[in-house]
Amino acid sequence: MIEVDTQSATPPFEQVRVQLLTQIVNGELVAGMRLPTVRRLAGDLGLAINTVARAYKELEEVGLVLTRGRAGTFVAANGDSVRQEAHAAALEFATRMAQLGVNRSSAIALIEAALGNGIPAH
Repeated sequence: MIEVDTQSATPPFEQVRVQLLTQIVNGELVAGMRLPTVRRLAGDLGLAINTVARAYKELEEVGLVLTRGRAGTFVAANGDSVRQEAHAAALEFATRMAQLGVNRSSAIALIEAALGNGIPAH
């Protein structure tokens, strides 16, 4: 389920993109699963069609979803490799923070700040 916070400083397309990315990486959305149509998801969330289309397009650019024309948009099979790579990067980050003596809450604050500064999820 995707929720958009209209009071958030984060643009709606980014909220949709991040929630879908998280669901794919966490295995909640699995390879081959069909996503709602852009029109349907936009209607369900009360967003403009272009807002959802942008989120889908950005996920497609990083290989997490595939659009098959009128057949729809599907979770890509390489989502599992993306999850593995993301996990490896997270482990590297955690290891480096420990080496620097940065505590858990500070490390999390650093990554949240980095993600909030528009770092693309590539």
